[in-house]
Amino acid sequence: MTATRDSLPDVQSDRLPDGAVRVLAVLLIGAFVVILNETAMNVALSRIMTDLAIDERTAQWLTTGFMLTMAVVIPITGWVMRRLSARAVFTLAMSLFSAGTLIAALGWAFPSLLAGRLVQASGTAIMMPLLMTTVMELVPASRRGRVMGTISLVISAAPAVGPTMSGLILQFLPWRFVFVLVLPIALSILFVGMRLVPTLNEPDPVKLDGLSVPLAALGFGGLVYGLSLVGSPTAGWTLELALAVGTASLGLFVWRQLVLQRTDAALLDLRTFTHPIFTTALGVMAIAMAVMFGTIIALPLILQQVLHAEPLSVGLLLLPGALLTGLLGPVVGRLYDRVGPRWLTVPGSLAALAALVLFAQVSVATPWWFLLIAHLCLSLGLAFMFTPLFTISLGALPPHLYGHGSAMVGTVQQVAGAAGTALFVTVMSTVAARQPLGTTSAEALAAGARTAFLSVAGLWLIGIAATFFLRKPADAAAPHAIH
Repeated sequence: MTATRDSLPDVQSDRLPDGAVRVLAVLLIGAFVVILNETAMNVALSRIMTDLAIDERTAQWLTTGFMLTMAVVIPITGWVMRRLSARAVFTLAMSLFSAGTLIAALGWAFPSLLAGRLVQASGTAIMMPLLMTTVMELVPASRRGRVMGTISLVISAAPAVGPTMSGLILQFLPWRFVFVLVLPIALSILFVGMRLVPTLNEPDPVKLDGLSVPLAALGFGGLVYGLSLVGSPTAGWTLELALAVGTASLGLFVWRQLVLQRTDAALLDLRTFTHPIFTTALGVMAIAMAVMFGTIIALPLILQQVLHAEPLSVGLLLLPGALLTGLLGPVVGRLYDRVGPRWLTVPGSLAALAALVLFAQVSVATPWWFLLIAHLCLSLGLAFMFTPLFTISLGALPPHLYGHGSAMVGTVQQVAGAAGTALFVTVMSTVAARQPLGTTSAEALAAGARTAFLSVAGLWLIGIAATFFLRKPADAAAPHAIH
């Protein structure tokens, strides 16, 4: 997103430029609402499965499909932000999200409900790169930790608050009201943002590469869909085909970007990976996102189907972790500005590992407070990781790669989240199906959950090792002010 000289004159100040707080507040509120809805229906999956007569693997696509759509749309946002003004991009994002919410609220069958979720995801996908790129352009490097701490609050706390909100709604109303009650809020933010979000940039009539978009869709979609079929007794040759198509398409996508970036026309400029700090932070972030989203979908299923908790109880149990993440976001941001990333990410990764080990002890006799402690421990660990990871990943890039970097971060987040969700559900269902005769469904699911969390704990060890190589990048150029 390129600033115009009249709207964003350069300043050499360490404070937030005039008007930046207002712009960032509107974007943060919008981002919080759209991300909140990403996980709000996890608690409602059991009721949706009963109401629409679908199985667990089918219902999983209401979450996986959402994240997969974001992974496909996010790479296009760099082009969108160059073609349209910031106000137009915001309007497009919130309009798509509102339309998708309406479609989902009126969904009469699984296909229509899924369609609404995918339209919602398209709006969510546009909102996050817009927010991240705007921060990099408007906020001085010395204050980015604090601002990214607030963004980390949105990205980490909103998905965790979603199940709590959903549980409260489901205690009194049908599952459709998870969408019905969000719609007027989304419309209000849309109308406020249309008045308050400034233009910021001069639209640039760049062309969209028509080959890169389908290659990205086939690549990311094939891999995640193939992963979701692992362990399915009915997958057959579909599993191999999906993985083959995904791998081949991603290979062609990478080749296409390498060709296009020679003329600065790439959909995703892969030169971001020539910056080691960015690459390392992105790798750790991918593992953390897989763990977070996998846990967010697995924990409500465990609480409801293993411990037989009511939806409201599930939401209330997840609320303390969400509040902890939210409260720690700004605090961690200020600590980052003082001590850098390593003193935060290393202890955070160890706390997350401890949480995964605790979750791996679940059984039908596990008390609810044990899972509460494990969730608080995971929330604490991720809170100390996300703010430094977001800050150093984009801070390690030169300004002309901010847009591509934020799109890359968003794409990897969603693909990793979708993969984590598919991995958790696949391992849980596969292990549960292989339990001996006479095992109750609750005992079988608990056995699957233990295996899933232990498997992810092994993967997490790679993330722990990578945190030792993180460091704070050099300060970037001065930001711009809004007039």
